[in-house]
Amino acid sequence: MKEKKLSIVADAHIWGVESAFSSIPGFSVDLQVVESSAINRERLTEADILLTRSSTQVNATLLEGTDVRFVATATIGDDHYDKTWLESHGVVWANASGSSTGSVIEYMMAVFLELHARRLISIPESRLGIVGVGRIGSALSDVCEKLGVQLLYNDPPRAREEKGGEFSSMERVLAEADLVTLHTPMIRDGGDRTFHLLDPTWFSQFQGRGIINAARGGCVDNIALLNWLDGDSDRFAVLDCWEGEPNISRQLLAHPQLAVATPHIAGHSLDGKAANTQYVYNALCSFLRIKPEWCAKSELPVVETKRSVTVDDEIWQELHAIVSMLYPIMQDDDAMKGWLEQPEEMLPRSFSTFRRNYPVRRAWGNERVEVVSGNSKLIQYADLMGMSILNREGD
Repeated sequence: MKEKKLSIVADAHIWGVESAFSSIPGFSVDLQVVESSAINRERLTEADILLTRSSTQVNATLLEGTDVRFVATATIGDDHYDKTWLESHGVVWANASGSSTGSVIEYMMAVFLELHARRLISIPESRLGIVGVGRIGSALSDVCEKLGVQLLYNDPPRAREEKGGEFSSMERVLAEADLVTLHTPMIRDGGDRTFHLLDPTWFSQFQGRGIINAARGGCVDNIALLNWLDGDSDRFAVLDCWEGEPNISRQLLAHPQLAVATPHIAGHSLDGKAANTQYVYNALCSFLRIKPEWCAKSELPVVETKRSVTVDDEIWQELHAIVSMLYPIMQDDDAMKGWLEQPEEMLPRSFSTFRRNYPVRRAWGNERVEVVSGNSKLIQYADLMGMSILNREGD
């Protein structure tokens, strides 16, 4: 039986793109792997499939008049897709929603432990407000609750659907939370608008000390954030997502109260990237009505390193010592703040290049760590955070 032809155009920075998409069961595949800047209407004229990352705006300007009938982004966020236009023109779309959740949770745990080690927060005493309780927000709240963290939840769509539940108003979050973390999608219009959700009015009412944005850059008005930080030397911020990426604010990056700065890499563990590709591959197979055969896990390198550390302190300091080996988050912070030595016009290129060439970071569960500790809760808490720990005490 003659194979059907399938023309695929794919972003070169999708992990494992050639391995996953060069061969599709039952099809003769013409795979073009290109830089995002080379994805244009002319290239897509006779393409059937388009696979992107977040830097490509997929809308009428790009697709009108082409043969593309399926598009997918190897990212959790999909606000760069004009979904209304796609659906009205019969173009099936998919994202990798949920694929990088574990990686983002590890990022958040690394942030909390870093902030605790620097005495900016006290994990068991500070009250955390989680704004946006979807896949990531829910997973984060589950871990934090088991660790004994005091929590407030804000998610208006879920509160309406679940008729209140355990959700708090934004007014209560502003009044009672010491630290607020955002995990919302980008919604630009309507009653649940999240663009500039943290605006001057929000900041003027917030009684806490810190904010974390690992959602979407535009959810925080970065000028308002700067003014808020300038208003009190005890305030701090953690940013993984920046307004206007990759054209980020040099003034904000240089601010002494920016406790942790990373270039939108919270979900960039190698395992998270592989999961992104697997989600897109599975979605394409579903669209083509074929059984998936490619498996991302078989492409990942085996982790052979066995790490060892001796810790003897309070539990949060012990966990910080372990996590600093598994994911030394301040190396990303140092790299990003090192860009301040470059001319301002170089910032966008540095931001994009770092993300595209991000060092290998494995999921914690793949990294075996031996510890010597007398703290009975260490293994329990480490397990809750997804770590693989062996306590060698008494050997």
